[in-house]
Amino acid sequence: MDKFFTQSHCGRCKGELKGGRTMSRFNTDCICIPCSEKEKEDPEYERAVKEELEEVKKGNYNFKGIRG
Repeated sequence: MDKFFTQSHCGRCKGELKGGRTMSRFNTDCICIPCSEKEKEDPEYERAVKEELEEVKKGNYNFKGIRG
């Protein structure tokens, strides 16, 4: 099984992932929901979302992110 589904701690704050997990918009870190919410405050967040979407449209489902 993929590491994303099996890791137990956030790749950013090291907190437990019991409350949910998601992939960072900036790199391939598996992060907790509070860290995900903090990402949305970053000035480059919208750019990260846009670039990820453009890569997916091109068929790249393994985009490393703008900070990857």
